[in-house]
Amino acid sequence: MKERDSYRVTVVEHRIPQGIVAEAAARAVFTLTRHPPAPELAAFVDYHWVLHWDRRGKPPHEQRVLPNLAVHATFFPTASGVYGPGREVFSHRLEGRVQGLGVRFRPGSFRAFLGGPVSDIADRTVPLTDVFGAQALDAAESVRTASGDAQMVGAIDNLLIANAAVLRPAAREAVAAVESIARDPGITRVAQLCADTGLTTRSVQRLFAEHVGCPPKWAIRIYRLNDAAHRIATEGPVDYAGLAVRLGYSDQSHFIRDFAAVTGQSPGEYARTARTGPGPVPDSHRA
Repeated sequence: MKERDSYRVTVVEHRIPQGIVAEAAARAVFTLTRHPPAPELAAFVDYHWVLHWDRRGKPPHEQRVLPNLAVHATFFPTASGVYGPGREVFSHRLEGRVQGLGVRFRPGSFRAFLGGPVSDIADRTVPLTDVFGAQALDAAESVRTASGDAQMVGAIDNLLIANAAVLRPAAREAVAAVESIARDPGITRVAQLCADTGLTTRSVQRLFAEHVGCPPKWAIRIYRLNDAAHRIATEGPVDYAGLAVRLGYSDQSHFIRDFAAVTGQSPGEYARTARTGPGPVPDSHRA
């Protein structure tokens, strides 16, 4: 497998919220590459993301990431585990010299590995061994000692394939429902999602609790606010009233309250933080 350039993404056909706060500044701190999974895992995994950083002799760096509705499995010396869908900004302290890998599972697919409702791990982290067994420890060690990204990806692909998950019809329905949101920025209400999927409101709510791990209203909100964060970080002066309308908000004040509740910053504060750093932020938010 050929290693990718920093911040290059796998080609996909839908939006994927990634939400690295102050991404321009982050490029001076760590390298991030994204790699496709083995073909057998394409129904479950959007991509593997690999980080390298070397802060030896430098102050630690606190990296923030916006909430995400995907389940991630991470293999880092100080941050290994299965991270459920979260409602708060995630922050991690980068220090020393480290390499590691994370797996971004397609929202709706992880129940096949978990064996229970994904809502059970929402806003929580569980040990890798609870989900993938003792083999996860060997895989984590392989990531730690790997000589390149390809070795890391291969070790984790093998671990996931060994767990032989099956994507059942209800899970496929959940994946498709999230894909509807991801493909269509015009879906800003649960009623619109129901119309798109042909499901009742109650059916969509049950489907999301079981397979996605968060309510459908929250999933839509995550996509909208990641879109907003991306625009604020990459565009010039932002017309917040116009942005609120484009994102389906009834008024600017509602949008600003929603944005601050999820990111912990007002849009103006987020803009000042996100635009700090060398050069423009690459468009890694979309396919």
